Amino acid sequence: MGKTLIEELEMSKFSEEVLGAYPKKVAKKRAKSIVINDPDSIPQIQANVRTIPGIITQRGCTYAGCKGVVLGPTRDIINITHGPIGCGFYSWLTRRNQTRADQPEMENFIPYAFSTDMQDSNIVFGGEEKLKVAIREAVELFNPKGIAIFSTCPVGLIGDDVHRVARQMKEEYPGVNIFGFSCEGYRGVSQSAGHHIANNGLYKNLIGKNDNPKRKHKYAVNVLGEYNIGGDAFVIDELFEKIGVDIIATMSGNSTLEQFETAHTADFSLVMCHRSINYVAEMLETSFGIPWAKANFIGAEATAKTLRKVGQYFADQELIDRIEVVIAEEMVAVSKAIEKAKAKTAGKTAMLFVGGSRAHHYQELFTELGMETLVAGYEFGHRDDYEGRRVIPTIQIDADSRNIEEITVYPDATRFKPRKTEEELAKLKEAFDIEFNEYKGMMTEMKKGTLVIDDLSHFEMEKLIELYKPDIFCAGIKEKYVVQKMGIPLKQLHNYDNGGPYAGFAGAINFYKDIEMIACSTIFKQMKAPWEMEEVLEAEYVFN
Repeated sequence: MGKTLIEELEMSKFSEEVLGAYPKKVAKKRAKSIVINDPDSIPQIQANVRTIPGIITQRGCTYAGCKGVVLGPTRDIINITHGPIGCGFYSWLTRRNQTRADQPEMENFIPYAFSTDMQDSNIVFGGEEKLKVAIREAVELFNPKGIAIFSTCPVGLIGDDVHRVARQMKEEYPGVNIFGFSCEGYRGVSQSAGHHIANNGLYKNLIGKNDNPKRKHKYAVNVLGEYNIGGDAFVIDELFEKIGVDIIATMSGNSTLEQFETAHTADFSLVMCHRSINYVAEMLETSFGIPWAKANFIGAEATAKTLRKVGQYFADQELIDRIEVVIAEEMVAVSKAIEKAKAKTAGKTAMLFVGGSRAHHYQELFTELGMETLVAGYEFGHRDDYEGRRVIPTIQIDADSRNIEEITVYPDATRFKPRKTEEELAKLKEAFDIEFNEYKGMMTEMKKGTLVIDDLSHFEMEKLIELYKPDIFCAGIKEKYVVQKMGIPLKQLHNYDNGGPYAGFAGAINFYKDIEMIACSTIFKQMKAPWEMEEVLEAEYVFN
């Protein structure tokens, strides 16, 4: 195993190499977002604060979180970007969510990019009429069940009211659920604000509208915070079909309007990405009595643990036995794949800087491969994503957070039905250590001495690579080519490139093969960056 940060690199040197390059005020602020982990005494980390101007980081905007992450993977809702074409095209071009309709004739709008394509004249005179024209065109061409409208920065600046337009067009087309999101890019610190806004909108406009879900099994769950990157949701769907449990709603990979509308009828909610969807999980529990628990389908052992949690929750021995049969069958191929890959990957090191819970979840897979995670962090995490939900009461509400609407949720007058009593939940926790309404955060499962960095900058990334020389770096497209030019292979975990799916047992096997191939390749060390091959021109100013 590689050495820990403290063993390999003294903090003073790190400060000198990284923090020392910043102006004093900047260095003081960034130091709060860089901590050495101690799982026995979780350190406080600064998170969910604005990126310092002039520093390039991985973050996206509020619009990206709302439209791009949460609503983007839906297949039968037309998502219209109200704004310049660049916003709409980028959020479509960068899509990594796979989709497939149950039948060829069913709606699937993900291949399309819908935008009002606002021009200069629309900015001057307003774009609401153009938005109405776009909605009429969408209805006439596609006859959708639902239309979602997303505000971008110019729309917020000129005051176009997408909610008013949505109400007006809903009167014109009463059979279409039309609703808007005030998710201007500047509204929050990062894309995390967009997740919150999207959660609020889903609850107000979709959840609870249909009391008649399509069910064929005795038990049913929601899988929240799963966006079907690389087809991950398809693998999870197949697993639940094998164990005989329905998935009412996946939020929101390959999801449909009907799934959102019937989510309140599930028996249990499994939360994958805590950051992007915990709001809906809590709303479903408060309004309808559906408890939620943190889940992880990334990694074979993590998948097995999550499936067992489902069986334990429903307390049905037949279901429990069926789950164990499925796990045993799947682990045969998993064990062979681990053994083969681990012979080459054991002892290698990784860094992970990805959003959601991915920087946490994927450490499970690297552990299975005998690899050590040296440094990890989120691009849009909050303190509770790192330190656990226990710190939520201590998090100060700042001006940025107040930009996001807070919804007050009450038990539904006729449909609130606790799936489990408090006594039953307590017994499950005692017997099986199932944590309900809880997430302990990433730091609890990271080794002592590992480095945790929130909102990593490109400069910090380059310095960490120079100091650590990891065998693989996991991030997104913005970092990919810089990292590879430094001689380190990069694996995208926001978008799997040509890999995946990586969820479940089958996905774990795919991951083992890909990481064995990538982390053990020597080709990247043969690369020469342009700045290494080109002659550096030097000059000096001469003043009279």
